[in-house]
Amino acid sequence: MSEQQIKITLAQLNPTVGDVTGNAAKARAARETAKAAGADLVVLSELFIAGYPPEDLVLKPAFQAACRAEIEQLARETADGGPAMLIGTPWVEDDKLYNACALLDGGRIAALRFKANLPNYGVFDEKRLFARGPAPGPVTVRGVRIGVPICEDIWLEESEEYENVVECLAETGAEILVVPNGSPYARDKADLRLSIVVARVTESGLPLVYLNEVGGQDELIFDGASFALNADLSVAAHLPAFEENITTLLWRKTADGWRCNGPIAPQLEGDKADYAACVLGLRDYVRKNGFPGVLLGISGGIDSALCAAIAVDALGADKVRGVMLPFRYTAQVSLDDAAKLAAAIGIRYEVLPIADAVNGFEKILAPVFTGLERDITEENLQARARGTLLMAISNKTGAMVVTTGNKSEMSVGYATLYGDMNGGFNPIKDIYKTEVFRLSSLRNSWKPDGALGPSGEVIPTNIITRPPTAELRENQTDQDSLPPYDMLDAILERLVEHEEPLADIIAAGFDRDVVTRIDRLLNIAEYKRRQAAPGVKVTRKNFGRDRRYPITNRFRDFGKVLPAPDETLLTRTSRASAEAFEG
Repeated sequence: MSEQQIKITLAQLNPTVGDVTGNAAKARAARETAKAAGADLVVLSELFIAGYPPEDLVLKPAFQAACRAEIEQLARETADGGPAMLIGTPWVEDDKLYNACALLDGGRIAALRFKANLPNYGVFDEKRLFARGPAPGPVTVRGVRIGVPICEDIWLEESEEYENVVECLAETGAEILVVPNGSPYARDKADLRLSIVVARVTESGLPLVYLNEVGGQDELIFDGASFALNADLSVAAHLPAFEENITTLLWRKTADGWRCNGPIAPQLEGDKADYAACVLGLRDYVRKNGFPGVLLGISGGIDSALCAAIAVDALGADKVRGVMLPFRYTAQVSLDDAAKLAAAIGIRYEVLPIADAVNGFEKILAPVFTGLERDITEENLQARARGTLLMAISNKTGAMVVTTGNKSEMSVGYATLYGDMNGGFNPIKDIYKTEVFRLSSLRNSWKPDGALGPSGEVIPTNIITRPPTAELRENQTDQDSLPPYDMLDAILERLVEHEEPLADIIAAGFDRDVVTRIDRLLNIAEYKRRQAAPGVKVTRKNFGRDRRYPITNRFRDFGKVLPAPDETLLTRTSRASAEAFEG
């Protein structure tokens, strides 16, 4: 490295939680790529050696020891004179566990930096896992002082609880900020990340490199999309989203500080980003858990059609099996559309009529049901027969069942436990029904880079335009028991994503009876959601990690406009006592 430049390699990679040896091998290969590019430093993402998020696995002493052993071995390998490595790892020091970044250089662990600000909201739960690190100073790489705030360290302003890590680094001589991240994807999050980074660059006057993980880990998707800003807020580089990428950036020191002009890849936004997230999430869940492929029920409806297209894009047609399970209420158009879909995406496809199974269940139950009217129980027998058959094929072949319920259905309980809810993973669990229609139309005109499915129309137009139906009785449609999906989803978004009071939703123009009914369905379906398969998170508030309501819960919002808080009832003494108690 000359006196006036430094080469930093961004290794935007896809680690696997718990695969310490495999993750170390990825880091080693990235360093070789960086070495070939003449890099001075290669940067990997937050807790890379462990995989992120490791959750309670990181509390296991054997796991902590395995991570440290690999870090120490990687450190020894830097004695070859190649680039230094900045890599995330759990680290135990003085009997405390830290979320750390290790600088490996010259055959040793040259420096350690510990995460100071631990997130404890939404999908994050780090305060119960890690100790808070001290305010860090910069590390030195080839004579350049590099500040290493870790993920949340750039997101929070200084308060009684949080350090302003960037300010501390600037004051102690940092010249470039390099931020390793494990930042999960959520719709429109890219804009939020950029605004946070702009704020930190503005207040510090320093350029910033934002290196993010890519890949799927259970419900979470990490989209990569790493980037760098110069001190004047111009974009220095932007890596592609939803794919691994190793890019070396040349930084030159000018009269105005360090500056870089690197590659800027186009970014996916909106529905295209959501679709790419669903593909990546399913692909990594299947591959990282060792399934040979997937199967799913193909009903001729839009949800299973979209899931089938996502599965083929994720895994390839040879890894996807579709099964049509018709009963007497299954319309011929459903059979025709399912067959067209299977042909369009090129998957193995079978038709297994379920009449014998359903009739058999009804015969067995006849003595118990004597004198009772037929109702939804018999409808659910159809769904449960289908679920049993799909799980039997899964057991026999090892293929994972993909379940296909959308977020609208999961919200209001429009799904059958041990029936259409059966399965190992759901790629559209966090996608509302109106979005299912949009994504289906989108896929017929576009597919993401790296998708393994065919181009062009893969979902028959009739599946998209035909009124949705569960086909559990004659002439049934979803709108027999639910409001139109555009209305339902608008109400659900206010209830689920924004936690709006019913009174505010009603005041916005929605019918009181409809709103109160949807709220009731949302509440009583919590027990079903607790038993649902995991699925890709794409919104800011998904069911499971973000929204965790008690199943036993008697509170109901009846849509009344409640009085404003009466601050006169809270005296100075009572307020102080409350603060003392909280402290």
